[in-house]
Amino acid sequence: MVAGTGLSLTQLSQLSLAATSVSTEQTSATAGAAQKTASGRKVELFAHRGASALRPEHTLASYAKAIADGADFIEPDLVSTKDGVLVARHENFLNETTDVALRPEFAAKRVTRTIDGITLNGWFTEDFTLAELKTLRAVERLPKVRPKNTQYDRMFQILTWDEIIDFAAANAATTGKVIGLIPELKHSTYFAAIGLPLEDRFLASIAAHEYTQRCPLVVQSFEVANLKYLRSVLGKRPNIRLMQLVERGRPADVVAAGGDLTFEKMCTPQGLKEMARYADIVAPPTRALIPLLADGRLGQPTALIADAHAAGLLVHTWTFRPENRFLAADFRNDQGEDARHDNGSVAEMRRYIEAGIDGFFSDDSALGRRAIDG
Repeated sequence: MVAGTGLSLTQLSQLSLAATSVSTEQTSATAGAAQKTASGRKVELFAHRGASALRPEHTLASYAKAIADGADFIEPDLVSTKDGVLVARHENFLNETTDVALRPEFAAKRVTRTIDGITLNGWFTEDFTLAELKTLRAVERLPKVRPKNTQYDRMFQILTWDEIIDFAAANAATTGKVIGLIPELKHSTYFAAIGLPLEDRFLASIAAHEYTQRCPLVVQSFEVANLKYLRSVLGKRPNIRLMQLVERGRPADVVAAGGDLTFEKMCTPQGLKEMARYADIVAPPTRALIPLLADGRLGQPTALIADAHAAGLLVHTWTFRPENRFLAADFRNDQGEDARHDNGSVAEMRRYIEAGIDGFFSDDSALGRRAIDG
């Protein structure tokens, strides 16, 4: 049995194969670590929290669907439980992605807490043991935008990082397709401050699994110090890359240390050269690469892709979603904000591929696969 799931590796593989049955041709055509565009350039497809446009995020169903639809990598965001177990939740805040609010036995655990400058009231993973967390069930995070996903509410447990590794390994052993893993270490400075540091637990976990010794593994973070620490321990390994996520403002570890380094400085030509000393990939949001014009349409690419490549970094971007509300204006249809526009989403992704990105995160791997394969 895989700990905490009640499922054997064979059963986990069967779950993945069940999702694959609707996409057999896609899956067989995309076997391998990463695919190439029609022009022959390799572009990697990362399943953002799994197939989160189609299934509740960070669940077995979401990961299985993404693999079936052609993802090269599946993404678990990692946070800690009270007893130090790494689990997959986008944030340690449980309100939006679990049924915790419906569970009276946990009412006393509701607190107000400030994490990386954001104050939230609710329930947090660090207040639950793994055994307690396993009694919760996942729910759709965006029920108004993705109402079809709510049919899967409360069907799936929260997964541990170890279970996700076993799931990917089981799928690879069954199908012959090696699935990469792209975990994000969330809120490293916060978890270290409360006595639950993530990094050494993470290192121990990848050392303990045969699969993570050889599968493509990308470790991502919005913080800097944790990536530098991982590089100092791991060195350069052929199957492991480090991804520096960037957004606006300052990294949380820089803020905590009273530093003045901003993400904007990190994305200058000199900043990218410094980043390349410890990271292999820079990952900005999509609009930092091709910004929106005043009318909401895509403009022209910035210099960031070229500057990053000149510094020796790959460029991966986040996140493509198929609903109109997330698309640039020139790729929407007239069916309403929450309606999907698959062709528009594919066309938008292709604009970014043409601009020179090396990979991207997508909520719908089937659409991402279409964009890459041409």
